[in-house]
Amino acid sequence: MVFDPHKPVIAQSDHTILLEVDNPSFVEARDRLALFAELVKSPEHIHTYRVTPLSIWNAAAAGATKDEIFGTLHDFSKYDVPSNLLIDIEDYLSRFGKLLLEKSGEDLVIRCSDSALADQLKLNKKIAPLLLQEKRPNTFCVDPAHRGELKQKLVKIGFPVKDVAGYVEGDAYRFQMRDTTLQGKPFNVRYYQEQSAAAFHQGGRAEGGSGVIVLPCGAGKTVVGIMSMNLLQTQTLILATNVVALRQWRDEIMDKTSIPEKDIAEYSGERKQFAPITIATYQIITYRKDKEGPFPHFGLFNAQNWGLIIYDEVHLLPAPVFRVTAEIQSRRRLGLTATLVREDGLQEDVFSLIGPKRYDVPWKELEQKGWIATAECHEFRIPLHSSVRLDYAAAENRSKFRIASENPNKMKVIESLLERHQDDRVLVIGQYLEQVRDISNKLKCPLITGQTPNGKRVELFEAFRTGEIKFLVVSKVANFAIDLPDANVAIQVSGTFGSRQEEAQRLGRILRPKASGKTAHFYTVVTRDSVEQEFATKRQLFLTEQGYSYDINDCRELFPDFVPPAV
Repeated sequence: MVFDPHKPVIAQSDHTILLEVDNPSFVEARDRLALFAELVKSPEHIHTYRVTPLSIWNAAAAGATKDEIFGTLHDFSKYDVPSNLLIDIEDYLSRFGKLLLEKSGEDLVIRCSDSALADQLKLNKKIAPLLLQEKRPNTFCVDPAHRGELKQKLVKIGFPVKDVAGYVEGDAYRFQMRDTTLQGKPFNVRYYQEQSAAAFHQGGRAEGGSGVIVLPCGAGKTVVGIMSMNLLQTQTLILATNVVALRQWRDEIMDKTSIPEKDIAEYSGERKQFAPITIATYQIITYRKDKEGPFPHFGLFNAQNWGLIIYDEVHLLPAPVFRVTAEIQSRRRLGLTATLVREDGLQEDVFSLIGPKRYDVPWKELEQKGWIATAECHEFRIPLHSSVRLDYAAAENRSKFRIASENPNKMKVIESLLERHQDDRVLVIGQYLEQVRDISNKLKCPLITGQTPNGKRVELFEAFRTGEIKFLVVSKVANFAIDLPDANVAIQVSGTFGSRQEEAQRLGRILRPKASGKTAHFYTVVTRDSVEQEFATKRQLFLTEQGYSYDINDCRELFPDFVPPAV
């Protein structure tokens, strides 16, 4: 057995990979592992990754080869890489492309690489009903209406489909990119934005046209969407998280292209219009009068001959939208996200219905090049306030989490941090309405929640951008796409259990590069020795994967005179 103590990786036969943090090769190894392995946990000294079929298929779709993956393992492993791990990786890689969905004349067919695989499909009770007649050996006709459903089911049995059946062109819509913005500033597409759009488009070949681009918040994912529109020159439907994000898309499109406002329509709870470029909210798409009723706005997906559908923040895509997406596989689909992590476990559906990951870039790489702000992450741990200690002890776990999240002692930490950052633009972000209302009242700061009318939201965001107000309290609406380029401090007082995607979104609110060059600060205030602290550790996983480290502090380091309540 080969042993090299200077290398940072231990690859194990159970598909886990251990990575030593305190090793000179840590950063390079982390970035190369992230291509094909998922981060599972990240305590101080050893990070644990896991190789899964989906992680390998995404790597394969992004162009990773067996030699590249094996090379990473051999270059950084202390010991010999277990043979079964190498065999399984090779097997996962080989499965990507064994099934080919393509056009044969007027027919949509699925072609199997061999007769054994064809027999497996014919005998599978969930897949066989989706196959029509066998057109020729190992090749079955497929109803185009079942294109998405078939891809979903095949991923679940471990055989991802390579879909090269192509797409409808959609109605043409011609426009040009601007050289200067409406404000007269030079507009230059960044190298990774251009590469992202090209990776999605694939030169117009059938291999492209569907997939997900993963870039940090603040890195300009909207520009990637606009560049993809420019490559296709077709009518486009864009789905956004809320009305504020919808209107930011509209403003960005007009700022960066020749598309006039009259050709951009809003389809939301407030307006329902159509134009060559139509932007809708997920809320209106998933609206229905009752839980068992139909979704009356699903018809939007076929209301016009769209040549492209863009799913903004695809990691937040509501489950009902997957259903309608399964029915429109003949239209090009672009997903944009800061993280492929989904708390509902539907990553496989993103892969099969929106498309595989086409492009990804480490956050720290963009930070080093100045495309996103340098950020420091801090966690302050505080004791539970004596007034709720007995309630916490008697509560069930879910209630324990809320009691710890709303710990009254957090107010003192917030006040101290605001004093420290009185010259900065600060967002205070919380999960619970009662908590954020209380903070807003005590600080006499404006508050934005889901109940705040859109007009008022826009007014407050604009006042924050101009510096008229420096502190803003926001509920979980801050998780979604809001453009606050001058925000450079976020104080997170509560969140959604161990949500990694939420952590990424909230940090993203302060990552736009600052004209002043200021470092961004992301604070999380956590109740010590509580279930909230346990979930906070899970939330940090995604940021650790991107190269951020958390500075863990006891509250007494922030204010030495803090006296914990007596036990």
